[in-house]
Amino acid sequence: MSKHAVTPFLRRRSTLAALAGGVAVAAGAGVMFSSAFAAKAAPKVVLPQANATFDYQIGGAYTPPAGVKALSRDRGAQPVRGLYNVCYVNAFQTQPDAMDWWQKKNPDLLLRDSSGEPVNDEAWGEALLDTSTAAKRTRLANIVGGWVDGCAKSGFQAVEPDNLDSYERSGGRLTKAHNAAFAKLLATRAHAAGLAIGQKNTTDLLGQRKSIGFDFAVAEECGRYDECADYATAYGNRVFVIEYTARDFSKACSSVGAKLSVVQRDLDVRPAGRSGYVFRTC
Repeated sequence: MSKHAVTPFLRRRSTLAALAGGVAVAAGAGVMFSSAFAAKAAPKVVLPQANATFDYQIGGAYTPPAGVKALSRDRGAQPVRGLYNVCYVNAFQTQPDAMDWWQKKNPDLLLRDSSGEPVNDEAWGEALLDTSTAAKRTRLANIVGGWVDGCAKSGFQAVEPDNLDSYERSGGRLTKAHNAAFAKLLATRAHAAGLAIGQKNTTDLLGQRKSIGFDFAVAEECGRYDECADYATAYGNRVFVIEYTARDFSKACSSVGAKLSVVQRDLDVRPAGRSGYVFRTC
């Protein structure tokens, strides 16, 4: 499942090599020359701490409540100094207000139905991106990878690429393998930029987390669907849990609240001060 707010579109390894030079001895001088060349190492990736108090701010940034140690914000927002900042990127679907850009610039990267129309996630008004071929995944990775690089330049420590489970809404046109392959490209890009990368939802791909390169998880409604323990086992308790109802929040707190970061937010993840805003932690 995917729960995220509409946000403006305007936001949104290197291979190490060492070549040893030859050794030359200058006649009569005994001088030895050598050369070595190495590409700059990728920045260090910092993983989140387990059970850090977490806030989910993808619907709009605001001053974090007291005690918050980690948060997720849209890639167009600024991270908060001193906190663990996760950058939200809609990686497998379009933002609703970005459709014109995709249609004009990369129309063939939108997944199409038999009539040639974009396949949509009707719940959120988002078109699915086409991860079905290696060539398209490479092109998509160049686009989304630029957003990931932007997260790193802004000062985030991690990235959460949303809608990993878009294959479930594709009418059979996409598979788990397609999205896993694309996620692996994004993980490589994130690590090269010094960012940890979180698996966003779907227990279907927990078994492939290491081959993909995921470092932690962001799990929406795992309390509701009794999946939190699966994420906890897979990621050594480095899991950010978001619930949207008081009942599911209480259930998650009772089952995993002592070891995982659990927060209740309103479904539209409104900023503080807006009517309907909800923020609770275990």
